[in-house]
Amino acid sequence: EVQLVESGGGSVQSGGSLKLSCVASGDTYKAYCLAWFRQAPGKGREGLAAIDIDGTPTYVDSVKGRFTISQERFKNKMYLQMKKLQPEDTAMYYCAAVLYEYCSGRFPLTNIDYWGQGIQVTISS
Repeated sequence: EVQLVESGGGSVQSGGSLKLSCVASGDTYKAYCLAWFRQAPGKGREGLAAIDIDGTPTYVDSVKGRFTISQERFKNKMYLQMKKLQPEDTAMYYCAAVLYEYCSGRFPLTNIDYWGQGIQVTISS
């Protein structure tokens, strides 16, 4: 089992930046891939970025150039640096783990094994 806890959310103005963090615990060695998703009110959950255990990142086209995923595996931490935020980025953001599979080049991800509880990000215009 893997537990995931997000932090770093909050409210910023349009054009601002935020950095989300995710701390993993438990059987983290099984998590070959960690990922970030978001869900806006009235919409489905959307995959944003993923990073494999070897550091290979994958991004959905809509966030390329604005969001950067990174990790410190020895600390069981993953990050999402978000820049040039817009009101449409307002959503709950979730950390996710995929066990025993790599995510590179496989968006959208459908086989998520564990989810964090989510953290709110609100962008005001």
